[in-house]
Amino acid sequence: MSTIAVAGGGIGGLASALALAARGHDIVVCERNAQFTELGAGIQLAPNGMHALDRLGLAEAVGRIAVPVGELRFMDGVTGEHVVAMPLDRHYRDRFRNAYVVVHRGELYRLLLDACRSHARIDLRAAHAVVGYAHEPDTVRVLLADGASLGADALVGADGLHSAVRAQLVGDGAPRNSGITVYRSIVPMERVPTHLRHMSVTWWAGPGRHFVHYPIAGGRFLNLAPSAENAPAETFSGVSVPASEVLGEFGALCESARRLLELGADWKAWVLVDREPVDGWTDGRVALLGDAAHPMLHYAAQGACMALEDAVVLGELLDCPAGWFAARLGRYNAVRRERTARVHRLARDSIALWHAADAAAEARNKALSAMSPGELYDFVAWLHGTREFAGSPSVTPAIPDPEESSAYTLGGRLDPTETPTSRTPPRSSENAAVGSPASSARSAGTYTLGGWLAPAEDPQPVTPARSHRSRAAGSPASPRSAAGTTESPKSS
Repeated sequence: MSTIAVAGGGIGGLASALALAARGHDIVVCERNAQFTELGAGIQLAPNGMHALDRLGLAEAVGRIAVPVGELRFMDGVTGEHVVAMPLDRHYRDRFRNAYVVVHRGELYRLLLDACRSHARIDLRAAHAVVGYAHEPDTVRVLLADGASLGADALVGADGLHSAVRAQLVGDGAPRNSGITVYRSIVPMERVPTHLRHMSVTWWAGPGRHFVHYPIAGGRFLNLAPSAENAPAETFSGVSVPASEVLGEFGALCESARRLLELGADWKAWVLVDREPVDGWTDGRVALLGDAAHPMLHYAAQGACMALEDAVVLGELLDCPAGWFAARLGRYNAVRRERTARVHRLARDSIALWHAADAAAEARNKALSAMSPGELYDFVAWLHGTREFAGSPSVTPAIPDPEESSAYTLGGRLDPTETPTSRTPPRSSENAAVGSPASSARSAGTYTLGGWLAPAEDPQPVTPARSHRSRAAGSPASPRSAAGTTESPKSS
């Protein structure tokens, strides 16, 4: 029996706890706050995120609280022109084998939290801030802010944008200030004029700014999220701002966009930050996950989906004895790094798309309006369509995988040092649950809000190769925003 500590009780931390507990490990989730809670408003879940939730056993429950959106609408925020829309209809669902939905972040979080609380192998510990770690023979010592510590067979750093685990493992300092501020408000749907109610995700693109909105909480509210390149000198998180500031930033937008913004109240603001992608997320039995590993801007609407994908891959790879953890964490790093870096690049590149002005905006509109639904689907297929989240490796783990020199007997896997062999053992059926083909007859199908579509053949998983990477050491200190909070805005 192995014990794995998870630093951070957010969406990524809880998802990884579920994935790892399903493999028979005992999980201790250490959350810095006094209680397990999640801030934020809306969150978009593309089919890849729903596939990950399916493998965590939660897709059906999420489907009951999610809002299905009919299309992704791109509008010229200055002229009010409808430029292009990607239909999210049956053709989209058939191609990507799942629905595109939006949910309230708090509702998704509660589903994950309730699942963890009901799992006998998961121990949730609030007010347990992880500040660092120390390697011991065959274990890792998890260091807590109050001076206490706990021993574990592995540590997953899922402690967010200002991760203390990353500070020690990577040591890359404070996050990068993007120069963009995002504002957020939630409006009861009954206050929204009928002609502006759309069951879609809608973007209004303007010079140096854009505005996105979509329904959440079963369609009872409209989530508003305008962003502006206003070069804030310092970063801050969740700061209350007057409506006049928001309306002043977006005065150049057309009447329909401004009408929606005028409905907003109790506005809060965040400076958007991210970090440069790094090759190395692991240090022996310690690994990073989600925003701690690959924090990105929210413009690809994939931050939560990437954390869910990480959790699924981590759970599948750590279906092994504790002696294999260091090698398997290296493989996890290798097969996840390039995909998350590609999403990171997409999020940054999207700024030019959303914020173009004058001739560049005209050229953008012309190019987008000429695209058919099929061409739009082709553009996002690599992102929305994948069901195998462990892609081709871009880095090679320094430690060879013991599975290639291990034996399998009726009693289970032997220690690789006892009976070396080139035979690859089959997956054990013990604790088959999250992500396992034995977990459900529906694993080959697709969940949508209307039920299960006909199964489609899954792509074959990629077998990773290996390569070397270096690691930088750093201080366990965790920087904080000017407003005293430590998380990025929780919706997109």
